[in-house]
Amino acid sequence: MKPLNFASLALAAVTTAASAQTTVKIAIDPTQHVAAVSPALYGLMTEEINYSYDGGLYAELVNNRNFAPHWSGFEHWFVESGGNSHASMEPSTDGPSKALPRSMKLTIMDASAANQAGVMNDGYWGMGLKPSTEYKGSFYAKSSGVGDARVRLVSDVDNATLAEATVPLQDGAWKQYQFALPTKSTLVASKNNHLVITFAHPGTVQFQLVSVMTPTYKNRANGNREDLMEMMAALHPHFLRMPGGNYVEGNTIEDHYNWKQTIGPLIDRPGHQGTWHYRSSDGLGLLEFLEWCEDLHMDPLLAVFAGYTLDGKHVDHEALKPFVQDALDEIEYVTGDTNTKWGAERARDGHPQPFPLHYVEIGNEDWFDKSGSYEDRFAAFAKAIRAKYPELKLIATTPVKNTVPDVIDDHYYKSPEEFYAMLHHYDTMDRSGSKIFIGEWATRVGTPTPNMAAALGDAAFMTSMERNSDLIVMASYAPLFVNVNPGGMQWSSDLIGYDAAHAYGSPSYYAQVMFANHLGAFVARSTNDGESARVFASATVSADGKTLFLKLVNGGDKPANVELSLPHVKPGKAAVTTLSAKSRWDTNSIDAPKHLVPVDSRVNVGAEWKHTLAGNTIEVLDIPLQ
Repeated sequence: MKPLNFASLALAAVTTAASAQTTVKIAIDPTQHVAAVSPALYGLMTEEINYSYDGGLYAELVNNRNFAPHWSGFEHWFVESGGNSHASMEPSTDGPSKALPRSMKLTIMDASAANQAGVMNDGYWGMGLKPSTEYKGSFYAKSSGVGDARVRLVSDVDNATLAEATVPLQDGAWKQYQFALPTKSTLVASKNNHLVITFAHPGTVQFQLVSVMTPTYKNRANGNREDLMEMMAALHPHFLRMPGGNYVEGNTIEDHYNWKQTIGPLIDRPGHQGTWHYRSSDGLGLLEFLEWCEDLHMDPLLAVFAGYTLDGKHVDHEALKPFVQDALDEIEYVTGDTNTKWGAERARDGHPQPFPLHYVEIGNEDWFDKSGSYEDRFAAFAKAIRAKYPELKLIATTPVKNTVPDVIDDHYYKSPEEFYAMLHHYDTMDRSGSKIFIGEWATRVGTPTPNMAAALGDAAFMTSMERNSDLIVMASYAPLFVNVNPGGMQWSSDLIGYDAAHAYGSPSYYAQVMFANHLGAFVARSTNDGESARVFASATVSADGKTLFLKLVNGGDKPANVELSLPHVKPGKAAVTTLSAKSRWDTNSIDAPKHLVPVDSRVNVGAEWKHTLAGNTIEVLDIPLQ
């Protein structure tokens, strides 16, 4: 296809905006297939940013459950004193495991049944609670003299107890205790709640790994928050790029994603410093990533640490060999039978069956490494992985010369206008070389989540992805999540927003849902003379040839008269899904989560069909074919 003259595009856009309406002609021949659509085109990219895991997807309510050291003591933990009771807390160098060798020591000087003393945790900007729901809790404790622990979920607003349990403690060595916190049917759902653990007797108690978990998706042990998983399920993703982005690199070599410290019992996971100024508990570790894939019926796309970190340091030659071996071990953990070392480890962790794996990405955004070391680092990983796992396809994060990757990862964060201008970037690209994975991309307009202008830019670019999906084999929007509370966001715009109790999809989220749920197996031959007027289209045909999936995007703010030539279309009704806004700056929010949502309808179609496409609109039509 001929690239647009971008100067002419800009002039035409101005002319169009000045007129009341424009006419666009689109011709589609659904019997002519110009390319196959990649069956894995749309997927998910994730990393620990914006409190995506801790404080987000991971179902843990307690913030800083591992008592990470801080200049102020223990962040999010506070002494709780009732009446004339008195207590203090301090760090202790005694812990329940090698991974967690420290703890919080609570000393209770004065307490009684009527005036108890203990600690409270304020969660991740609160703790989301719902009626008639059981919250599962546990902690490790080493106590002397304090007796039973009274564990409660308490309202911030009126200090009412919303759920409670009594946990008898045994004096002596470290021991794990488990309990349940059921809420009543009369409870009003809210995020303004906290956890309190108190005692009626003087003494000492040390705590570690204090946990309260919400119900999880598919009741998965140590699993994920239900509402966020359901929102991802609606995207019908084919893959998960994990652990994704900067998270796999780390700010330093010491803080890179060391997968071996994220598996096994939680008590054996030390956690690590993340790349966005807060610590990761690693409760959502490698196995949990893989189970996340299993629960949503998607394949893992495994990113391995490749010896480069965000502080600009890299390792090579002999120093790189242990990291190459770590990558081989990680692949074995994912795919190995139980008679392999790491396959057996996975079985001991509770999952005997191997997971499917087709793609391995070596590093992340290595174009930032100005030393030029990625050429040799990629070659070292590629040689070792291909020797042991020749069936795997390898993804490079920047072009390399001496080793041919199967796929190259391109990243784009742009404005709507920039995406409109690059819609033909891939049209004439050489098809004989590496395939393309657009591993991170987003139209960055709106905060904390994208607005309608961003959704229009996204949808326009997705028409290009679909048209070129013989080359672009996978794509994943980023970032996926954001905690919308003050201090929860490090990067805007983000696909799905949430707080402790609620979640919502941005207009860009709904654009992703619409495109992913209406995608054919073949690209139909088409022409469109409306791109200079910001009218974009994608046409794909189902594998059985019975349905034409037509995507239409009007990025302008005026209606467009669309004249469609659709031979072989069966005259009659077509299903239409429409996302539209009066203003491109309109959006959804935590307080107005359904302000802009897709609307379903039906429309008459025929071989020659005229259609009015409103301004600021994305439409998907399922058109029956003869």
